[in-house]
Amino acid sequence: MWTRHHYPDALVVDLLKPDVYRAYLGRPERLGQLVAGRPDARTVVVDEVQRCPELLTIVHSLIEEKRNIQFILTGSSARKLKRQGVDLMAGRALKRSMHPFMAAELGSRFQLHNALVQGLIPLVVSSEEPIEVLESYVDLYVREEVQMEGLVRNIGSFSRFLEAISFSQGTVLNVSNVARECEVERNTVKGFLSVLEDLLLAFTIPIFSKRARRQLIKHPKFYFCDVGVFRSLRPRGLLDRAEEIEGVALESLVATHLRTWMAYRERRNGLYFWRTRSGVEVDFVVYGDDGLWALEVKRSSRVHSRDLRPLKAFRSDYPECTPVLLYCGTERLVVDGILYLPCEEFLVDLTPDTTLIQR
Repeated sequence: MWTRHHYPDALVVDLLKPDVYRAYLGRPERLGQLVAGRPDARTVVVDEVQRCPELLTIVHSLIEEKRNIQFILTGSSARKLKRQGVDLMAGRALKRSMHPFMAAELGSRFQLHNALVQGLIPLVVSSEEPIEVLESYVDLYVREEVQMEGLVRNIGSFSRFLEAISFSQGTVLNVSNVARECEVERNTVKGFLSVLEDLLLAFTIPIFSKRARRQLIKHPKFYFCDVGVFRSLRPRGLLDRAEEIEGVALESLVATHLRTWMAYRERRNGLYFWRTRSGVEVDFVVYGDDGLWALEVKRSSRVHSRDLRPLKAFRSDYPECTPVLLYCGTERLVVDGILYLPCEEFLVDLTPDTTLIQR
């Protein structure tokens, strides 16, 4: 566990242990007694805090007492906390998210092919049987965790939704179409999407519309949090072309890296995409303290002139931008003022300590 590695001397309350969970569920004030009994402790870790939301009130009280103690509260879902209306300590706690590995974190262990097949969830990457662990992760966590916590009323409808929404990976999200595919109400699908986002299993990116000169669509694009999760949930059959799934997988890997980079960099950057009503689309737009970047992702090792049209259209509207085409070739080129960058090179070089692309 990350917290045990970084805080080896911390007091730990692990709510995944049945006896610990029962003890604190019945008497959350035990946390105050634990802290009082260890006046030398400077860090307290409460793991899976959403299982006992009442502990947040105790932590809030201990913070107000200014005991010079750092509390680290970990959890896999904020939904249960929100639903019960507990003390969320607004203004007294910093929120941090843990994401799948970045390629730079793995160094020489990073293999693009493996990442596109099994994803980069730490539990999966560190396993000797990554595919089996990934399948178990999806079945046990994505489905059973939802059922155990009572987050949805009909787990069968939710399972159908997971398969249906997998076809929306990397595309503009149409809630009505997903609802028809699942044979449920539109509001039910919106609720399911909310569950995925609260469990940190999915995210959406909005349209970039700042000073728009053209008519743009309004719907966001949808992504699962990890390529491996997407591929595990995506049904495959005779009518599915492998190159379609591979292309979406590569775009998804770039999306999760950009999102992680922004979260860990802690500067004001936003992740968007750009699509006109006529269908011209740029996969990703990064805008903020680090500038304005337009990125298009192509699975091919060769780039044709037509592949540059979206970036050129965006640049005509936003001449301040830096257009970049990420592709599966091996050469770093500049063509018509557009940087061609090997996708693997981009992923490996991307770290929170640097700007988006090292020129």
